[in-house]
Amino acid sequence: MQKILFVDPEKCTGCRLCEIACSLHHEKVSNPSRARIQIVKWENAGLFIPMICQQCETPICEIVCPMGAISRDEKTGAMLINKELCVGCKLCVMFCPLGGVGIDKNRKILKCDLCDGDPLCVKYCIPGALQFMDANVINIKKRRIAAEKLSELMKKLLEVSL
Repeated sequence: MQKILFVDPEKCTGCRLCEIACSLHHEKVSNPSRARIQIVKWENAGLFIPMICQQCETPICEIVCPMGAISRDEKTGAMLINKELCVGCKLCVMFCPLGGVGIDKNRKILKCDLCDGDPLCVKYCIPGALQFMDANVINIKKRRIAAEKLSELMKKLLEVSL
């Protein structure tokens, strides 16, 4: 079973260590704007959401690439960009529904490659907002979260009706 990145925005503190680890690993600079993961911030609300490529099952980025520069790594499941074939047309950036593909000021496409199956962003995420796990485990986790929320809703409904 392929592993995928699970993002729990409720645990993200906005520390940006994931962005720094990513940019250092891939670009050899501590520059969050060059990271493959980006923290979207609503500081007034205290909300921080890590946005990263979800390595879609049917990736639109691969479909729209006119050069065939995007393909799946069978070992890790990551969608990879062949820099030799990429012409920087930005179609992958425009069509990604989750904003998982970016481009820097030098027209270089920035997209998560799962760090060869051992994502550094997960290792440096101290609050645990990022996890790398089997898809089946994620589905079980989502069901538990949904059940907890439903339970809380039922308790509130019972309190109101009493």
